[in-house]
Amino acid sequence: MSGSLFSRFGLAVAAPILCFSSLTWGGNAAPKYKVLEPISHGNLTIFPVVTASTHDTSGFITLDEGIHSGEIIVTEAGHLGGLVRGPHPHMPVSTGAQVNQLVLINNSKHPLILLAGEIVTGGKQDRVVAKDRIVPPESDPVDLGVFCVEPGRWTGISDKFSSMHGQMAQPSVRSKAMVAKDQQQVWNSVGTANSAVTVMADSAVSPYAPSAGLTVYPAQSSYAKTFESENVRRIIADEAAPVEQSYSSLMKQLRDQHAVGVVVAVGGRLIWIDIFASSSLLEKYWPKLVRSYAAEAITTHAAAKSVNTADAQQFLEKTEGSREMSESEPGVYRQSETIAPNFKLFTLFSLLPGTDFDLHISKIADASGIAEMGKIHPQSRPAWSEAGGTVYYPMPR
Repeated sequence: MSGSLFSRFGLAVAAPILCFSSLTWGGNAAPKYKVLEPISHGNLTIFPVVTASTHDTSGFITLDEGIHSGEIIVTEAGHLGGLVRGPHPHMPVSTGAQVNQLVLINNSKHPLILLAGEIVTGGKQDRVVAKDRIVPPESDPVDLGVFCVEPGRWTGISDKFSSMHGQMAQPSVRSKAMVAKDQQQVWNSVGTANSAVTVMADSAVSPYAPSAGLTVYPAQSSYAKTFESENVRRIIADEAAPVEQSYSSLMKQLRDQHAVGVVVAVGGRLIWIDIFASSSLLEKYWPKLVRSYAAEAITTHAAAKSVNTADAQQFLEKTEGSREMSESEPGVYRQSETIAPNFKLFTLFSLLPGTDFDLHISKIADASGIAEMGKIHPQSRPAWSEAGGTVYYPMPR
């Protein structure tokens, strides 16, 4: 496949043959991925990822789309009365609202994609989705694992939740929900992010923020309220806009190469990967994702250092770990977590009829960074079970 590799984005264009590396994600043969030259602004560097082939994801809906249409309902446990359409014989049993559990109803005719890091606001507390999953169309209400991102409030605003449209949880918050799976660590990361961005907005010291017109306001306990405030949104927009616009322009030129994801670096350290099954699915999430990356960049105290494409490609290609955990809903999805010494790899695989492909992949670098990562040698994987539930896979040494 021929394509365009930019030595400097937006300037000279060469036309070599792109050499795609063949990877294995979550135990499945995956498309071949190629990291392109980076787009950088301030502390943030984004490497576009293209692939040789994509999948049809037009049948899926996102959380934002479903809540906007009214077909997706998220509510506190125990508050389902009057919110469910039609007969649902398998209703979740609940004793009332719980911090780490919500109930979701998919009344649409399309399967719903939920991504870890998406934030829902309202109820007794704002929450962040803890893991990727698929909810089938017109399904029974499902228990939704979440973490609170609003410590200090436990009073109802409304029975139903809305979504934080402008941004997902930034990587340092998102990773605590996905990897640590610990409420206190999520709260700690929320407090750190809120404090850092509030100080920045109050003092207007950010090189990316206007020097005038910012007002002083008290720190919020809510991650969503803090990052949706006018002052903070302005700072994040100033940080994200150059990268967002450059990436969007690049993707228009590279649509035939199937842009499906990004490798993210902050302060010269590779921290995250998001890859989707199609370019169109990436485009739906891109505005929320790039603002989450920008939020991480402006709340991270690290000197901006360079990181090169070869490093990003190497980070992308490391997929084998020492053990794996897998959770599945037969005929709907399989979500696997591969654990390695220096990263965690999460794969959402669709089992719906006519799919059978990786819908979303996220990879998280451990705090020690990628520079110290040694070569992880491939290891054989035992077969996984379709029986459902959580399965633990020790990997042979």
